[in-house]
Amino acid sequence: MQKILIVEDEKAISGVLHSILSEELTDYEFEIANDGLEALKILEKEDFSLVISDIKMPKLSGTELLKETMQIKPETTFVMISGHADIDTAVSCLKDGAYDFISKPIDINRLITSVKNALDKGNLQKDNKSLKSENTQLKRKVNKKYQMIGDSPALKMIQDMIEKVAASDARVLITGPNGAGKELVAHAIHAQSERSKGPMVEVNCAAIPSELIESELFGHVKGSFTGAIKDKSGKFEQANGGTIFLDEIGDMSLVAQAKVLRALQESKVSPVGSDKEIKVDVRVVAATNKDLHKEIAEGKFREDLFHRLSVIEINVPALDDRKGDIPLLVEHFAKTIADEQGNAVKKFDEKAITALQQFSWTGNIRELRNVVERLVILGANPVSAEDVANFVKK
Repeated sequence: MQKILIVEDEKAISGVLHSILSEELTDYEFEIANDGLEALKILEKEDFSLVISDIKMPKLSGTELLKETMQIKPETTFVMISGHADIDTAVSCLKDGAYDFISKPIDINRLITSVKNALDKGNLQKDNKSLKSENTQLKRKVNKKYQMIGDSPALKMIQDMIEKVAASDARVLITGPNGAGKELVAHAIHAQSERSKGPMVEVNCAAIPSELIESELFGHVKGSFTGAIKDKSGKFEQANGGTIFLDEIGDMSLVAQAKVLRALQESKVSPVGSDKEIKVDVRVVAATNKDLHKEIAEGKFREDLFHRLSVIEINVPALDDRKGDIPLLVEHFAKTIADEQGNAVKKFDEKAITALQQFSWTGNIRELRNVVERLVILGANPVSAEDVANFVKK
């Protein structure tokens, strides 16, 4: 049952309020606090759908109670009452988060109307919050492919950042060593964003020759260079309405960097060999294993592009910095590999896990996944520390 807290130092008034409101709101349970300090202690331990509070009280005033409660439980709805207040006090209470302010002597009909409206608003906010939470959980379920495995503080911080960042269109720069999971972070951001219905286009900047990167990103028209036998759309155009992931952007040439900078500034691209400009609506997520500050100092990366890309920066730690996640990662990979191969899931005994945690994982998550697959194929069931010693050479 939902509860309402009445805070009033005059027992005659609190009794009348309780009597009237309990008849009108039979689905609610009522509790009375005799002063602000007593009310604060109650609110620290319990949740209330509504607090009806006098302002002038001993020990802790109603306005102080309102401010303190907004710090610890900002979702709590307040209706303030007072026989000694002026307009400034009323306005101040509303600014501090109160739903309504009622002067004494109390108009009972106005009080009942205000309380019912306040409860309706509070319930609506709770429903919206619950719906938002359900949507977030649904997105995470639907996009289980991009689930990040582990419960280390470092990983939880990244997951929290992803959830906050995904709700915006801010550009994100993901840093960290090879194999640490930067691509996974990029996909998780897209999957949890409003752009998830649009395309997610990946570009490995390190794998494309410098002379072709401009054509790959912005497209080209027929005859613009040798081998351009037909018009081709670029990755930015293909990602329109969605997200483009520029992986290993630290390996991009300075010429291409200048073109990307212009595309970010103007939200337009020009295919190679064409004067036509194409309007694009894309979110840019970039990743690199390089220290871009060092690259900027050495003249290998544009500082203005760095600032355009790194509105939000997420650093993905090396596996050596989150070895506590290895047991969960091993369990996850063992199940994934078994599903792929159509076999029963192999277990890893505790000593095998401990042995794996002793290694330095320079190849990070990618290397661990390969090692788990090797042990699943070659090891016993359960995989033992002896199997680790025999089949993992580091």
